[in-house]
Amino acid sequence: MFKIFWERFKHNKLAFWGFVIILLLTFQACLVPFIAPYNPAQQNISNRLSPPSCKHLLGTDELGRDVFSRILYGTRISLSVGFVAVGVAVLVGTLLGLWAGFFGGWVDSLIMRLVDVMLCFPTFFLILMVIAFLSPNIFTIMLVIGLTSWPGLARMVRGECLSMREREFIQAAKLVGLKNNRIIFVHLLPNVLTPILVTATFGIGSAILTESALSFLGLGVQPPTPSWGNILTAGKDYIHTAWWLSFFPGVAILITVLAYNLLGEGLRDILDPKMGDKNE
Repeated sequence: MFKIFWERFKHNKLAFWGFVIILLLTFQACLVPFIAPYNPAQQNISNRLSPPSCKHLLGTDELGRDVFSRILYGTRISLSVGFVAVGVAVLVGTLLGLWAGFFGGWVDSLIMRLVDVMLCFPTFFLILMVIAFLSPNIFTIMLVIGLTSWPGLARMVRGECLSMREREFIQAAKLVGLKNNRIIFVHLLPNVLTPILVTATFGIGSAILTESALSFLGLGVQPPTPSWGNILTAGKDYIHTAWWLSFFPGVAILITVLAYNLLGEGLRDILDPKMGDKNE
């Protein structure tokens, strides 16, 4: 099965190159202390707002800090927020969706009403409201994004479970007396991993965008810790005289989110048997 998956994956050029970009970004985030040419917090007022040059590849900001180094360190922040936030959302959404789909009845009604309440609020404004009462730091951002992103996943997992719980292998597992937890996590969960994986891939890109927007508004990662969003915040005040402060972090966000979206589209096509047959 892995060989079949790899063959399909290699032939899906957009997904393949999306995966390559993500791999490069991940390695860069891990090795950033060794490849960044400057300390991202190092200031040099005499060299402020210098345009891109051989000394500073992407120029300097209003405090003379190297923009290239700050964007490299910002990659680590953005990817960390994406992975942790989506991990929280996947954990909560998958568990609640499995319970709702398997048990049905009042359990299903209670969880779905909670999902309906969560979906009534625009996610971004709900995040803003929660962060307004909490200290805006990276850990808070991760948890808040994760805890507000699970309803869609829970609804999808519930739908998959509803279609599977009446199938023969689930009925057979019940007849032989297996415990509910074993049926849910050993028999049901593996059969819904494909849509979970695809949704999580898209979710990482969405979480990165959300973190960047919060940091841009000053409610996300706080200076002097570099993130793509707060680099953009500094750039908006100098957009007419120092275009590089807005352009390069914007390109970094674009490339990263696009890579995750391409990978998600490719995984959906490859892992869906019907789409796989069409590709062949």
